Order: sequence, then C-alpha cells, then structure tokens
Amino acid sequence: MSTTFRPWDPDQDWLLPPSVHELVPAGHPAHFVRDLVREQLDLSAILSAYHEGPGGSAWHPAMMTALLLYGYTQGVYSSRKLAAACEQRVDFMAVTALCRPDFRTIALFRQRHRAALQGLFVQVLRLCRAAGLARLGHVAFDGSKVKANASRHKAMSYARLLAREAELAAEVERWLAAADAVDASEDADHGPQRRGDETPPWMADKQARLAKMREARGALEAEAAAGQEEAPAVAPAPRSAGDPEQAAPAPPAPEPQAQRNFTDPESRIMKTRDGWQQAYNPQAAVDAASGVIVATYVTAQGTDSGQLLPLLDQVAANLGAYPEQASADSGYCSEANLAGLAARGVDGYVATGRQRHGTASATGDQPPPERTLRAAMRAKLASGGYEGPYRLRKQTVEPVFGQIKAARGFRQFLTRGLANVDAEWSLVCCAHNVLKLAKWALGG
Repeated sequence: MSTTFRPWDPDQDWLLPPSVHELVPAGHPAHFVRDLVREQLDLSAILSAYHEGPGGSAWHPAMMTALLLYGYTQGVYSSRKLAAACEQRVDFMAVTALCRPDFRTIALFRQRHRAALQGLFVQVLRLCRAAGLARLGHVAFDGSKVKANASRHKAMSYARLLAREAELAAEVERWLAAADAVDASEDADHGPQRRGDETPPWMADKQARLAKMREARGALEAEAAAGQEEAPAVAPAPRSAGDPEQAAPAPPAPEPQAQRNFTDPESRIMKTRDGWQQAYNPQAAVDAASGVIVATYVTAQGTDSGQLLPLLDQVAANLGAYPEQASADSGYCSEANLAGLAARGVDGYVATGRQRHGTASATGDQPPPERTLRAAMRAKLASGGYEGPYRLRKQTVEPVFGQIKAARGFRQFLTRGLANVDAEWSLVCCAHNVLKLAKWALGG
C-alpha cells in the first residue's frame, strides 16, 4: 500500500505572491510592533529630517524604526544581524514587508536619529499608562552594570600614566637621536637629496601613543581641578603687610589610582559579578504591577547613591505624577535621598544595610543614638517584616534586568560615549515596554 504525502515542490512558482500578513500567524508580535509604529507612534522628528533632493529614495523611516524596535524585542541589536534577519527570518520580513536595507543603512539611520529614537521610550511608556500598565502604586529602583564597548586593559591609572609618559618620552628622544644619527650617516653616504631621511614608522607610532597618553593625563587633571572648584572655598590665612606676594597654589593633582580608558574615556572600571569591568551603570525604575520601566538613564558613576532622586523626578516628568510607594536597596540609602522621598510625598522603603534572608531588617547595624532618617527607616522596615512593601523590590526590578540581559542577550553596549549609550539603553528599555504592551494587547 503506497503512502500519500502532501506535495512538496521547491521549483513550483506561485501564481499569486503571499501577503506579509500571512508570513507569521495572526497575533504574532511582529504584526503588533509594525502596526504600533505605523499607527500610534509620532515619527515627525524623524520624518522632518528628510527633504527632496538628488539621489535615490531612502528607505521609509517608519519601516526602519519598526525594524530597529522589533529587532530589540527579539534580542537582535547588531546592524549586520538585523540586515541578515531581513533576508533570513520571516518574522522580520513581516515587519519590513520584504524590504532588505543594507547594514550600513541601518547603522547610519540609528546614528542619525539617535535623539528621536530615544524619545520613543516616553511615547511607548505613555501608551502603557493609557492601557493601565503603569499605575505608579509601587515603583522599585535599581541599577545594573553593563559592559562598555571598551576593554579594561585599555585603561591606565594616573600614576601609571605619569611613569609611562616619562618612559615613552625618553624612548622617543633616544629614537629621535638615533634617527638623526642615521640621517647624517645616510646623507654622508647618499647625499642630502636622496631618500632615507623619513621618520621611521615605529617611532611615529610611539609618538602618537605618547600624545594620546598626554591627552588622557590632561583630562584627568582637568577632572581633578573641576572637583576642586566644586568644593567649598576655604578662606586664606591673613598676611601681614610685609609678607611677600604669595605664589598661586598649584592645581590639584588627580588621585594616583584615577583611571581613564583610551577607547571609551567616558566609561569607568566598575565592580560586577564577573569582577572588575569597563562598564556603565544603567538605572531603571519599574512599576510593580506590570513590570513596565517608567524611568531610565545611564550614568558613568559606579555607585547608586546619587541616582534615586533624579530617577524619581524622571518618573514624574514622564507620567505627570510621583509613585505612591518606592523601594530601593541599600546602595540608594542616604539622608539626602530619604529626605527627598519625604519632600516629594513618596512612601519610601529603602534598605539601610544588608538584609537578613526572609526579613526586612538590617544585620549588625545598631541604630545611632540620635534620631536620623536612616534610623527611622530601619525601624520602619523592621516593623513591616516579611510582608512589608520592601519585599516587592527584588521581585519587581531585578527580573527586568534579567530579561534584558539573559533572555534578550543585552550584556554589552555597541556604542561609545555616555550620550550614545544612554540613547542605546533607552531603546532597549523601550523594546521591553513594547513587549509588555503587546502581551496586554494580544491577551497574553
């Protein structure tokens, strides 16, 4: 008895081409992202950058925006991988309607419209708010280190810069003297008009590296001088009329351990779970009811203590209101932050120290005799116990970083410089919120 199979003929031509709506099933996120960009997002800031002129037509900016946004929801960030997906994956074809932009075009589009793409975060966030996904009942704050697009081995401390600069300067002087001696010898042998008097390439490379190191040293010294200017002024000691004119004080020198990276000077070496890395410190405020990111930005500071109030104010700027409750770990605990929470009318829950497993009280940290805000917060957390609102922090904000880093594979920035990585991170968070909105809209 013969077996009957469904026909399979790769050489069969189609009488009618399929619709892009048929490439993936109805309810697929590709349809949602494409329609979201076409129908609900304001792309006027991008569209206004295009004008009629000579040359070929550009790819439609809405298609390019949808491609980037959908790619980020799928953990595809590289322009080359996005271009390959347009040729190989039917879900991307459903978004682009079979358009295949080159990877250079994708990269240039993302670079050219960086600010406008960064603004999509607030647009999507307000759509989430309108859908009831950002209720601002409880918002949890946290930061997570993300590797910079630079190696920590390309960083050098100020003390090492000074020593290495002196070594290279002496080495360059020796090479220059040797080159002069060789030139004189070759001039005597071949005449002054003949070849052989060029600066050796290996010496020029060393000179370029020396110039770059001097530039890095100057930047560190400028940062130290700026920090000195921000410090409170100290009145000089009085002088008698007969004292000679005192010399101006020397500018403050950077700390010997202060470091600067040659590849991405705005990144910093930070302690992570994987040891010390060249990194940035993205911040996020997450709504506990939905997991929607309601505020975010990137800082080059390794500590979180100065980030709580700016994040809180960004929540109000994005959505027009402060959250009712806010929680954060001990990295955000300071008298200024606790006072700022109270001044903004936010019911704060900030850890004052390391937490015992299953409780909200600190260990080994006796309250000071004076009544500080930190001591009051310690008592507040202890009175709530395990069922207190602080328990929401870990289950709210940490899974978001896990989804971004582990599920969608964003573990290192592609761009360099604080402004660029801030825009890149905003698009990553925007994609996270798009998935939340898609899950709500599709009934998932």
